[in-house]
Amino acid sequence: MYVYINKEMEYILLGNSYQIRELNDTIKQVAPANVSVLITGESGTGKELVANALHYYSKRKNRPLIKVNCGAIPEGIIESELFGHKKGAFTGAIETRQGYFELADKGTIFLDEIGEMPPTTQVKILRVIETGEFMKVGGEKYIKVDVRIIAATNRDLSKEVQNKNFREDLYFRLKSINLNIPPLRERKEDIIILFEHFVNVFCEENNIKFHGIEPEAIEYIRNYVWKGNARELKNFSESLIVLNPDKVITTEEVKRQLKPETTLNTQLQVLQNQPSEQLKIDLLMRGLYEIKNDLLDIKKLLYNTNIYDNNYPAENEDFIITKETMMKMSAEEIDREILKYLLRKNNWNINKTSLSLNQSPRNIYRKIKLYNLKKDET
Repeated sequence: MYVYINKEMEYILLGNSYQIRELNDTIKQVAPANVSVLITGESGTGKELVANALHYYSKRKNRPLIKVNCGAIPEGIIESELFGHKKGAFTGAIETRQGYFELADKGTIFLDEIGEMPPTTQVKILRVIETGEFMKVGGEKYIKVDVRIIAATNRDLSKEVQNKNFREDLYFRLKSINLNIPPLRERKEDIIILFEHFVNVFCEENNIKFHGIEPEAIEYIRNYVWKGNARELKNFSESLIVLNPDKVITTEEVKRQLKPETTLNTQLQVLQNQPSEQLKIDLLMRGLYEIKNDLLDIKKLLYNTNIYDNNYPAENEDFIITKETMMKMSAEEIDREILKYLLRKNNWNINKTSLSLNQSPRNIYRKIKLYNLKKDET
């Protein structure tokens, strides 16, 4: 759970970012209206929780909330699951059966991963939205229900419409109210709030004492690119507690558990898809923190502050990136500069450089050719 009931008995999604505060407010505004809602967001952001909140604040709160994972139901039986079937409608239909829409009558049905739904079924969902009617598989008459439809997807449905994988009319009916959940990398102030929540809940449920975590480890967690969003953070938090009992958790232990999941290369791919200024700063900080352990203060390096002291290695002085310069650089340029630095530092030892970047030597050779790097120029 990434939610809690506060003292005002409100169902609140956890987080202090303006995006989550705004989302909580919007949910309360939208929930009472009898209108379909489309929830979008990356995997692991909490789309089901938003659906729960919409039902909680709706006039249907005390009626059923039926949840259906459209992507988990084979195409051949999805209509039978949704609308039910008559006895003898197909082989194995030994009795008449109610579908999810009948079970959800007077309540809410949550169609998760609706982007996976077959086009033929989409037609029938559209009819339910427009008329409140459907027909059982093998049936001869329409059945009327009063159901509020909430759908969710991690796909870009507008592109699915263009590719003829999703019906345009259904898309427009669903997106009249669209609630988007931003990924964790766009609301970093929520990361530690969620981390602490997951730790506290897990420790309480399992009667485990939490002995704390180093400040540097917290900073590492905050700057990590959580590709799996809150779901990944939750799993990580629980594993961290189980694997490190009866001690304060160190940065090394956090890095040991996270390192296989996200490399600099994957972070730069994320950067290409989300080229906001703050994200560029965050990901570059994270990338440099990974590959330049000899830097005393990575933040000072990024902001071009006073880094010249007796302890600062002179070899790094040629790798100062000012904030102004950095913001003008593309993801490829950042990747190129880091690769140049490491090649020079490792005397063009490809194996050492590949280990530093957690990439294959073959990929390093490919990038050297791609970026037209030459030994005498680095």
